[in-house]
Amino acid sequence: MIKAGIIGSTGYAGVELLRILLKHPNVEKIFCSSVSFEGQKIDSVYQNLLFQLGQKCDGSLLTAEQVVEKSDIIFTALPHGIAERYADFCVKNNKKLIDLSADFRYGTDEATFKEWYKKDWEFPEVHKESVYGSPEMNREEIKKARIIGNPGCYVTSATLGLLPALKEKIVETSCIIVDSKSGVTGSGRNPSMSNQFCECGESFSAYKVGNHRHQSEIERNLSIIQGESVNVIFTPHLVPMNRGILTTIYAPLNAHGKQLIASCTNASEMATAIREVYKNTFKNEPFVRVLPDGVNATTRTVRFSNFCDIQVFVVNGGNYLQIVSVLDNMIKGAAGQAVQNMNLMYGFEETMAIDFIPPAF
Repeated sequence: MIKAGIIGSTGYAGVELLRILLKHPNVEKIFCSSVSFEGQKIDSVYQNLLFQLGQKCDGSLLTAEQVVEKSDIIFTALPHGIAERYADFCVKNNKKLIDLSADFRYGTDEATFKEWYKKDWEFPEVHKESVYGSPEMNREEIKKARIIGNPGCYVTSATLGLLPALKEKIVETSCIIVDSKSGVTGSGRNPSMSNQFCECGESFSAYKVGNHRHQSEIERNLSIIQGESVNVIFTPHLVPMNRGILTTIYAPLNAHGKQLIASCTNASEMATAIREVYKNTFKNEPFVRVLPDGVNATTRTVRFSNFCDIQVFVVNGGNYLQIVSVLDNMIKGAAGQAVQNMNLMYGFEETMAIDFIPPAF
C-alpha cells in the first residue's frame, strides 16, 4: 500500500488523477495541493467529488511541500519548469515522482528543452534519473525508475500510431505528416481567449502551426524508435468538444513496405497486410487496440478510457500508409498513462484502476 500526492490537483489532469487513484486498491492515502484553491476542499471545487472521497482523502488542499512530505509517490500536474525542485527532493529522500509537464520528456537533452520551452534546467543532475514514461516504448526502464516524464497527449497518439511502422522500417522518414485534432481540455483549465466558448464553439481551427512544442517531442520519439533522424510536419487543431484526440498520419511506404503489399490486388488487402504488422507489434499491449478492417477509429469509443485505438489504410495506389490514432487526452494522454506508469514502478498489475470500458455513447 502506498501514499500518493498530487501537486496541481485542481487542473483537469490533476482531478482526473484523483478520480482514478480513489479507486486504486493499492493506494491507501491521497494528498492534494493547489495554489489557486489552497485552504479549500477539492470537493467544493469539483462537485462530482462530493461524498466520494471516503477514507483515502479528506479533500483538504494543502501546500505542495506538505504533499511531498506525506507521500511516497508524487504526481506533478503543473506548468513546465516547476517539477524539477520536487523531483530533486524525491531523489534525495527515496520517493518517486511522475511529472505530467514537459520537464522530464527529453532525457538529458537540455538544449532541445531550452530551445522549445525557453528555460534552463535548475537541477540538471536529476534528469539523469528520469525515464520517458511511454510503457509501449520503455516498459522495463519504467519499472526501475524514480522519476518519470509522462508523455504529451498529442505525442502519445502520434508515437503509438507510428511505432510499428518505424520499428519494422516500412516507411520513409524524410517527411511524415502528423495532423491532430484535440478537445478543449487539452488547453488546460485556466481561461484564455482560445478556450472561451464564444471563440471555440461552432469553430474548428489550426493553431501554433509549425511551432507547437509537441513537435520536438514527437520527432524525438520517432527518431529513437527508428534509430535515425525522422522529420515531421505537425499541425494541431482545436475542435469544440471536451476531450479526445484524433491524429491522422501520412507516411510514404519505402521499398520494404511496398514489398509487404506486393502480392495484394486492392487497397483492402494492402491494409490487411500492414495491419498484421501492427497487430504483431501490439499483441501484448493492454491499452492499444488495432481495429479490424472496416471499423473506424473515433474519439467516442475511447472516451474515459486508457485505450489508444488505431486503424491503418494504404492509399495513393499503394504508395502511402495512412494511420488514424485516437485516445482520450485526459486519460491515455495524461492521468491514465501516469497511473499506468505508477503501476509499473511499484510492480502492480499494469492495468490496475485504469481498465475502464469506454461508454457506448
